[in-house]
Amino acid sequence: MLSPSRHRARPALFAAAAAVAGLVLAGLPATVSHAADQESCRPDGLYRTPGVDVPYCSVYDAEGREEMGADHPRRVIGYFTGWRTGKDGKPAYLASDIPWDKVTHINYAFAHVDGGNKLSVGSDGPANAATGMTWPGVSGAEMDPELPYKGHFNLLNKFKKQHPDVKTMISVGGWAETGGYFADDGTRVDSGGFYSMATNADGSVNQAGIDTFADSAVGFVRKYGFNGVDIDYEYPTTMKDAGNPLDWSLANGRRAGLVKGYAALMKTLREKLDRAGAADGRHYLLSVAAPSSGYLLRGMETFQVQKYLDYVNIMSYDLHGAWNEYVGPNASLFDDGKDAELAAAGVYSTSQYGGIGYLNTDWAYHYFRGSMPAGRINIGLPYYTRGFKNVTGGTDGLWGRAPATNCPAGSGLTKCGDGAVGIDNLWHDLDTNGKESPAGSNPMWHAKNLEKGVVGDYVTDYGFPADTKLTGTYARKYDATLVAPWLWNAEKKVFLSTEDEQSVKAKADYVVDRGIGGTMVWELAGDYAWNAGKGQYEPGSTLTGTMYDTFRSATPYGAERSTVEMPAEALDVGVEFGQFPLGDSNYPISPKLKITNNTKATLPGGTEFRFDYGTSAPGNAKDQSGWGTSVVRSDHTGNNVGGLEGDYHRVSLKLPAWQSLAPGASTELDLVYYLPVSTPSNWTVTFGGKTYALKGDLARGTTVVDPGTPTPTPTPTPSGTGSPSPSPSPTGGTGQCTAPAWSAATEYGGGSTVSHEGHTWKAKWWTKGEEPGTTGEWGVWQDLGAC
Repeated sequence: MLSPSRHRARPALFAAAAAVAGLVLAGLPATVSHAADQESCRPDGLYRTPGVDVPYCSVYDAEGREEMGADHPRRVIGYFTGWRTGKDGKPAYLASDIPWDKVTHINYAFAHVDGGNKLSVGSDGPANAATGMTWPGVSGAEMDPELPYKGHFNLLNKFKKQHPDVKTMISVGGWAETGGYFADDGTRVDSGGFYSMATNADGSVNQAGIDTFADSAVGFVRKYGFNGVDIDYEYPTTMKDAGNPLDWSLANGRRAGLVKGYAALMKTLREKLDRAGAADGRHYLLSVAAPSSGYLLRGMETFQVQKYLDYVNIMSYDLHGAWNEYVGPNASLFDDGKDAELAAAGVYSTSQYGGIGYLNTDWAYHYFRGSMPAGRINIGLPYYTRGFKNVTGGTDGLWGRAPATNCPAGSGLTKCGDGAVGIDNLWHDLDTNGKESPAGSNPMWHAKNLEKGVVGDYVTDYGFPADTKLTGTYARKYDATLVAPWLWNAEKKVFLSTEDEQSVKAKADYVVDRGIGGTMVWELAGDYAWNAGKGQYEPGSTLTGTMYDTFRSATPYGAERSTVEMPAEALDVGVEFGQFPLGDSNYPISPKLKITNNTKATLPGGTEFRFDYGTSAPGNAKDQSGWGTSVVRSDHTGNNVGGLEGDYHRVSLKLPAWQSLAPGASTELDLVYYLPVSTPSNWTVTFGGKTYALKGDLARGTTVVDPGTPTPTPTPTPSGTGSPSPSPSPTGGTGQCTAPAWSAATEYGGGSTVSHEGHTWKAKWWTKGEEPGTTGEWGVWQDLGAC
């Protein structure tokens, strides 16, 4: 069967009547009463579909925080996989095995994009695990007869009736089903999946495919009682050969358009789910499983989709594994400055990187924190191992090397790591030749047995003899800087990266201390419990319980994006990052920043823009256009050994003195930075003596205004001494303006005079479209006084 790598990847994704009927059948409330002002419940930074009264208050409180039950101030999201059915002779993990009282959300993995661009879990029938399978005689797996479908979906909704605060999400895609899907007979169909559904062969957005998929997603969640959709697209990045090698032949040709297609997909899903939610009286959630590797994120521009998401689940695991020779933790919390893979790539020695290591959870969290409130981010934890054999060097294997040249068939690799096999690789995949893929992949309950020197009675289910003996001792090691445990078998030279109560408690404390929304787990079936009667570890809920116990008394999560008070008034000035060089050409990262003035006022030369970007990138951003871009505040400086200290770098840039920005006009500048950043946020614009926020930040509590004519800038007295005198008032003249009236469509040369708003104005140089009275003292129009 398939292992965790089905989901994960390498570093180097009805009508209203029928809808209500479906909700009732699922045992869910058909309607939720609307609050008087749904906007008061909208999370900070979340996009709201225009013209739709989205029922945010059915999910969020008046602070924009998700309501999950009195003992769940933080999320515990568990992936529940559809293939651990027990029908293949291996241990089953069913909905009845989920620790329902300890989790807040369950992501069902996986649905897929079928050949017609629709969300699907395959054909209905008794062999369909999602909708048709049954488990006669299995306690807790009895079907709910009130539901018109069977399988996992029946059981999920049966238990949701007992635990109404728990939400379920249908997760679409994964490692093996991003670019294709598994047919009913178990063979993989290379359909193109997300790659072709969202992006055409020429790189343009496939809006027709996206609409078909989004409409089917709405129908699907209504039919089966889900609370929303989780997109696991691995990966919409411009980095060549990213994602599953089986998808490269199709994905590589579309790389230039994948990010646009991804953004269009998420916007369309958000809008269609919002409209459905308004009709159904319940807000439908939208989330993604997002990569954590700086390599992959470098090719995802500024991850422009975060505004459409209720929250993002970071896949902060698979940070090291047998896809290369560098032996390291699967999911370390922090960098220690010694990561062998990063050192080999010159990351620590290249000054522009600032010594920042980007293969750890803390780095990934701060990447997304640059554009989202902490509470809309969840960090990922693996309940499975990654491992190597024949390790040389390092400290008890850590940061050693395990090179191999015989790589798994279908991996696309000519050089790889020497992955652990056999009893050290219980949850393995098969390569395209049907052979065991070396990965050191095991559920954590098996790893705990290895640590204890126990051969569990389940090994026969995985093809091992009942009298199997272990070779050597699996000694537990722990690095407190990394927050990473592992098993080291010195005799076999086997390194297995693990998680246990100590590391999970440290990560849960990290979540609480930083106001993070919660955690996401791949996958629930890997958790463990000790069976004293059998003297072995078995599937359980020890790690999930550790998180629950830590979170239950935590303070509410951080609901605001900015760490300082922002202006209450916002302007409609658009900012957009684009024209990124593709893939490996994108270093240093050098997009164009386009600023568009959508107000009725001209922004004068000297207008200052400020924004924040995450401390996951060093504080050395600059421009190459003469705008004087500089970092004016840094919440963190230096390397990130042991974690980043603060969230933001604050950047200032100014319109050149000779340049103003008329209503409707745009301007561009060339930016440069050295590690990827998510969309810069907390923008302000200052001119005419006043500072505004920007509409595009979607901040709670802001009012969009149009400045019209800004407060006049004081001018010195004629003698240049004494107090400044204000500019002349538009009133007080003769009322007989003799100069022609100003026209936005007319071109004016230097020295031209016009009348506007009761004043005479003189152009200092050529101009068109710049309204007199809005360009400031140093702008194009000189005020000659009232007329």
